Amino acid sequence: MFAMTGTSPGDCLHSRTGDRPSVGGESFQQVAQRPNLLAELKRRNVWRAAVVYAAGVWAFGQGLSQFSPALGLPDWTTRWFLVAACIGFPFWIAFAWFYAWTPRGFRREEDVEGDSALTRRTGRRLDFWIIGVLTIAVVLLVTNQFVLHRDATSQANATDTQATLAALAKVPRQSVAVLPLANESGDPKQQYFSDGVSEELISDLTQIDGLKVIGKYSSFKFRDSKESPAQIGATLGVANLIEGSVHQSGERIRIVVNLIRAKDGASVWSHSYDQELKDVFAIQSQIGHAVASALQVKLLGQAIVSADEPPSGNVQVYQLMLQGRAIARRNTKADFGQAVAMLQQALQIDPDYAYAWSVLSIIEINRGFEYLQGAAREQAYAEARKAADRASALAPNAAVTHLVRGYLLSNLDGDQQRALTEFRRALALAPHSGNAIQFLAVQYSTLGQQQRAVELYRKAIATDPLRSDWYNNLAGGLIALGQLDQAEQAAHKAIALQSNYPGVYLSLATIDILRGDAAAAMHDAGMETDPASKSFAVALAKQAGGNASEADAALHDYIARNGKTQPYYVAELYALRKQPDAMFAWLERARDAGAANVATILLSDPLLLRYKNDPRFAALCKRLGLPTRGESLPGGSAAAVP
Repeated sequence: MFAMTGTSPGDCLHSRTGDRPSVGGESFQQVAQRPNLLAELKRRNVWRAAVVYAAGVWAFGQGLSQFSPALGLPDWTTRWFLVAACIGFPFWIAFAWFYAWTPRGFRREEDVEGDSALTRRTGRRLDFWIIGVLTIAVVLLVTNQFVLHRDATSQANATDTQATLAALAKVPRQSVAVLPLANESGDPKQQYFSDGVSEELISDLTQIDGLKVIGKYSSFKFRDSKESPAQIGATLGVANLIEGSVHQSGERIRIVVNLIRAKDGASVWSHSYDQELKDVFAIQSQIGHAVASALQVKLLGQAIVSADEPPSGNVQVYQLMLQGRAIARRNTKADFGQAVAMLQQALQIDPDYAYAWSVLSIIEINRGFEYLQGAAREQAYAEARKAADRASALAPNAAVTHLVRGYLLSNLDGDQQRALTEFRRALALAPHSGNAIQFLAVQYSTLGQQQRAVELYRKAIATDPLRSDWYNNLAGGLIALGQLDQAEQAAHKAIALQSNYPGVYLSLATIDILRGDAAAAMHDAGMETDPASKSFAVALAKQAGGNASEADAALHDYIARNGKTQPYYVAELYALRKQPDAMFAWLERARDAGAANVATILLSDPLLLRYKNDPRFAALCKRLGLPTRGESLPGGSAAAVP
């Protein structure tokens, strides 16, 4: 606001001072004497000029962005125009101040300032221009939002649909994924039962020869998914999907199953089973046969046999097993204890339940590894052996029996050669089981057969393509082979599937170290989400950083914090420091603390394999039951990958 003077507004408009510098024909004193700057801007139609400019920029910018692709203009054209418009705005305002737009063209402000009628006509004309330009802008906006945008969205959707259908065209017709059957009992606590039925249906379908069946982990990713059948099918690599529901009420059960074609969601076969609860196992078998018939595939045997069915047919026992297994998968100390109690309760009712003995054995092994020490750990291991022996006696030809036996031999007894035999036998009995393939892959890696392991990892992933842990295993095998680029791709795939998967950034840090990139190793180590893995990854990265004092401090700090519980990792730190004497000393400590743990990773560890020609390395392998250089595996080193 300018200060008011005693001069009247009329006098101020016509007064002249010739001896002072002028602005647009009038002195600064005269401008200062204006009664109100805002009023003066209005009188000179500066506000209208600003609105015309803004509306014009908006309209032209919208038109430019919409028609640039059609005109072949580069992407930066619209950005350049907006920057230029911002720069030009103050010049336009200055022009509007000094010049008036009249019917006779642009004239200097002092030539028209006394003609109020002309000023009003100019204002009205600018109003019409404002209305016109804004109308054009609104039309362009509406066109973009409701026509062009819709067309672009439609084109994008059409492109996505075409890509999805193209992906589905490449998958085998005889392929299926079982989506988790919905729990319609009304009780969330019954979720374990519908999930158990779904999981067993997957297991049953793997008995169908020539049928590709996706594993539980990947299929269950689509619980309550809003994606279309085509999108799910393309992601999982299958042509067919099974969906449905389970409703349990008292002693009755209703299972609704629908086999649909992924590409269009059309129903291939559907059925509703409303029977007594005790018939759940027969229903599962009937569904398997119906799917085989609908997809025109044959069975491996005469009938589909549910692997987890109790011999007594007792549904209560079955439910206890399902619930205990589901609870154990939470992987906490308390949950392991609760799961063991449930499995023991089931086995008290039906002591001949081989599958439950196998599950109990695995739980006891894992509980001992992760949460128990001393006598408590040894007691858990003793229970695991007893359960595995009982399962072997009851079901010697069940694939799960041999998987459990191999797991026990490898991790508790350190008998890697016999473990390999058991895993081979399991896969022979269940050739389409992703778990059996994965177990055998890990065992080949344990025995230093990394190429075989990698081939099997890839084969397992094909059966369960959304498992981040299996991609991380694949990354480890590729690291051991020195195929670092492929290893990095596998690790990033694991991260894409589960960003917080424990240990995956440790894998990336190891890749960085092997490439000689200490800075990248430190960055990836810092990204690790698992505290134990992160602590080790950071210490490892600092050994490769070139700062001796920092590396020493990191080593000593890690030993102080983790030396008793992670002696193997300390050995790796010394391996990277090129101090083999200390490395072998810590490996001996690790062997004494738990020989099997060392055995399962020694021959896939690129840091320790640098010393494979050291006689001490061969001696350690011999004590761990691992093959030494040139030693063949049981059945011949050239055995084909199953």
